[in-house]
Amino acid sequence: MPVQVNKTRNQDPLHGVTLKMVLTRLEEKYGWEELGHRINIKCFTNDPSITSSLKFLRKTPWARQKVETLYLRSKWQEQDV
Repeated sequence: MPVQVNKTRNQDPLHGVTLKMVLTRLEEKYGWEELGHRINIKCFTNDPSITSSLKFLRKTPWARQKVETLYLRSKWQEQDV
């Protein structure tokens, strides 16, 4: 049975990636302005910061889902990963 648990865990593309890591990488890749265009939420468009965005995203599942989806759809070069 433990093998199945590991398989399930490894199928999660965000396994081992924290929300802070996701947000930091997206901000570095796109910048706050572009993030605000791609995902129109106040924490990206009005005085954005990692801290305020993390606070909002941790309390707002629909917004977090959008950020995680953008992260998964973004193309990362091998050395960026």
